[in-house]
Amino acid sequence: MKTIELPLKSAQRLMVASQKLSGPALDPVQIIEHLGYVQIDTISVVERAHHHVFWSRNPKYSPTDLDNLIESRDAFEYWSHAASYLPMKDYRFSLPLKKEFQKRETSWYPKDLKMMKQVLTRIRKEGPLRSKDFEMTKKGKSGWWDWKPAKKALERLFLEGKLEITRREGFQKVYDLPENVIPGSVDTTLPSETDYARFLIQRTLQHHGLASVSEIAYMRKAQTKKTVLKTLNEMVAAGEISQVAVEGVDEPYFALRQALENIPRVGSKIHILSPFDNLIIQRNKLITFFDFDYKIECYVPAPKRKYGYFSLPVLQGSRFVARIDCKADRSNHKLMIQSIHYEKNVDQSLLQKKMGSKLLAFAKFNGCNVVAFNIK
Repeated sequence: MKTIELPLKSAQRLMVASQKLSGPALDPVQIIEHLGYVQIDTISVVERAHHHVFWSRNPKYSPTDLDNLIESRDAFEYWSHAASYLPMKDYRFSLPLKKEFQKRETSWYPKDLKMMKQVLTRIRKEGPLRSKDFEMTKKGKSGWWDWKPAKKALERLFLEGKLEITRREGFQKVYDLPENVIPGSVDTTLPSETDYARFLIQRTLQHHGLASVSEIAYMRKAQTKKTVLKTLNEMVAAGEISQVAVEGVDEPYFALRQALENIPRVGSKIHILSPFDNLIIQRNKLITFFDFDYKIECYVPAPKRKYGYFSLPVLQGSRFVARIDCKADRSNHKLMIQSIHYEKNVDQSLLQKKMGSKLLAFAKFNGCNVVAFNIK
């Protein structure tokens, strides 16, 4: 089929609209099922990333909504490109990676078969357990336990799919057997290589709008990448997907055919995004499509930081306009604004007027009722 030429501004609009950062707000189930995953992060300078991503797409979102998703079994935890919440309806597509971990003798966690067996035995007998439940320095009813090997065994069993995370308590994972977590109505059959490739293609294009082969198969094994390319070509030939040449972009991109037929306007709504938001997680793509070079500087030594410890990208419509370094002072109910850096060719005075209400809404989301500027 013919390659479709797409202006850069149209590509930007398609990407933002596909991320559901425009249009009517979705409920939490709709958000996770559309995005395909929401990354989990432990940093709490402001509200944690997994809550922040939901809030960016629904200003009425509350952190308890995610607890409800887990309790209702509409979502589960596993690995995407990082630790994530995923829609339960996609559970079977977590199985290829679990199968791959089962084959590996080494990974992030060693395959300590003896310890893994002991951990499983305890959970079968006692029910859901946390890693801290294995913190025993002397012999107890369950025998001798060394916390570190037990924790590694828990994580290894989780990666292999032999344990699931049933919930979190305080942010600590609570592990249980899969049959106690995954509803019986959920499809648990292992997808074929082709089915898995088709899933990766459709899911990525659904929530990114545009994607290259390397982005669709990001962090997947070589065989999966080959199957993705083969399946993509078949879907293009069948008219399901269009190959796209984006203005000023050398690499070929792909999009769902229907998505190109009516690219919506995105207006001028302002979003304060998490550093781990699905829209910005692929940094090179941000530079290519939005001319936005973004880095989280909490991992950078303080003297070398340019924008602040935890600067948040600010999106207006389909354009990145600023970065705000925020910190929630929860004890004093203040959202501290420690720096604001504007992108080039931005009308700063006009943007400042429009950002006031958004900053106050963000403060309330973070348990604060005052926005305080502490810019040096």
